[in-house]
Amino acid sequence: MSTLPSTDTKTKQPASVYTVMLFLSMLFMLLAVIAMWIEYQRYAPEFWETKTAQPQETSFIVPADECHLA
Repeated sequence: MSTLPSTDTKTKQPASVYTVMLFLSMLFMLLAVIAMWIEYQRYAPEFWETKTAQPQETSFIVPADECHLA
């Protein structure tokens, strides 16, 4: 072993195959989320807006007594 300072500079390692696969999977997941959002906007734009959905009549709950219980 030498006691002199090293003149070698550390070089950055190239991206491995697994790092590239990680970035590709992140990209494809982002594209899938964007595509699903576009499909949602196309086929169900008023899904959460329920102001126009009103019941036709009032419903009521019939109280249960012993003859109607199973």
